[in-house]
Amino acid sequence: MGFIGSVFSPWYKWSGRRDPANHCCINVATYGPKGRFTMTDRGREALRQSQDVFEVGPSSMRWDGDRLVIEVNEISSPPLISRVRGTVTLHPDALFGQVHDLTPDGAHHWQPFAPIARIEVDLSPGHKWQGHGYFDANFGTAALEDDFNYWTWGRFPRSHGATCFYDAVLRDGSEQATALHFHPDGRMEHIAPPPRARFKRSLWAVRRETRADAGVVPRQVLPMLDAPFYARSAVQTTIDGEQSVGVHEALDLRRYAQPLLKPMLAVRVPRRAGWRFEDAAG
Repeated sequence: MGFIGSVFSPWYKWSGRRDPANHCCINVATYGPKGRFTMTDRGREALRQSQDVFEVGPSSMRWDGDRLVIEVNEISSPPLISRVRGTVTLHPDALFGQVHDLTPDGAHHWQPFAPIARIEVDLSPGHKWQGHGYFDANFGTAALEDDFNYWTWGRFPRSHGATCFYDAVLRDGSEQATALHFHPDGRMEHIAPPPRARFKRSLWAVRRETRADAGVVPRQVLPMLDAPFYARSAVQTTIDGEQSVGVHEALDLRRYAQPLLKPMLAVRVPRRAGWRFEDAAG
């Protein structure tokens, strides 16, 4: 993930969030026995952008024809400190330009650029595979915890495309629900979402739910990231009678807003404000 104004960086929060470009990063997480997590908060001198290239420090994202190439060169955070280096290449089946509001006032948006894609991963240490890929963006003009209490997101591959669910509880208690189906030929349609279905809480007891056919209880099939306020996992659900395993996220913004959480995050999200590109040094 690439961030300008790293929303989960304690350093950005402590700065007053006045200068998003001074808190940027490319976040990489891998899973399994050799799993690593990198999310280094860097200063504005480490940020470069053009129409086709996004660079943060030694890592970058760039469009190369019809594919997105992500070059990673980072150091993972504790407890497994090591270099994470390699390439992730995303091949979209189609690109989607629609932007979807997540709040009634339009302060937060979601844009699923490539919800149907193929991905190639070659990262050290020990992660080389191919499979389903996904590429989207979130952007906004306010802190997430100022406007949301909780949200869940899920992207589920289907035999005829992919279905995404975005459900949010706003600070005033109202709810926003977005359910979209994406077709390989580039068509997108709003669909009637199946009922919400809760399933087992995360290791940190973050509440989790997604959409599923009536009577179906979703289940986690692979843990990915667990934090006191956030959980990412591979989840199995059933949509219109079709079973699917997709990536699911649950985010508790009330927990994230707690000040005591920020020093804990600083261990996992180091600040490296002094990084410079070599041709800009001196």
